Amino acid sequence: MAFRQLVSRLAHGRFRHRKLSGILAKDGGYAAIGLQNPRDRRKIASLLRAAFCFGAALVAVSGKRYKVQRTDTASAHVHLPLLEVATLQQAIPYDCVPVAIERRADAIALPTYVHPLNAFYVFGPEDGDLGKAVTSWCRDVVYIPTAHSLNLAAAVNIVLYDRAAKRLASASPAPTNPLPAGP
Repeated sequence: MAFRQLVSRLAHGRFRHRKLSGILAKDGGYAAIGLQNPRDRRKIASLLRAAFCFGAALVAVSGKRYKVQRTDTASAHVHLPLLEVATLQQAIPYDCVPVAIERRADAIALPTYVHPLNAFYVFGPEDGDLGKAVTSWCRDVVYIPTAHSLNLAAAVNIVLYDRAAKRLASASPAPTNPLPAGP
């Protein structure tokens, strides 16, 4: 079996977060995370927790190796596939749209971004950027509008929350206001 087929099966398979899969993935979509040369292994553990909490299908890391850290309090590494790869492009599931998360002038602002059904979000190191070598194979480049760069785990949390919030909003009927009208 080819590596990309294996990754695609992991992303579609039994490893998805059971509780969220019924809510967020009724249409079969999923999110996967790619980390390009992360600077600090301790932050990967916090990021894994975010990926696990939001029902991501897998996390792929290129560069430094990940080791289980005390900051992974949810033991996400047990419930979520973590792939160590030479290049993130190898880890993109077959039917997935690569999306670079990068502070760039020509990027799409996250609040206006329409997430693909199957997305592979690629995050760079906190002390650098993804560079053309990575963004060239990403269909979309998205930025989180902030005054300064965020740490890696915070950026992953924000992107996955934005995806979940938009999917839930589009799947649910308009909320009703349970409060009585004012005077």
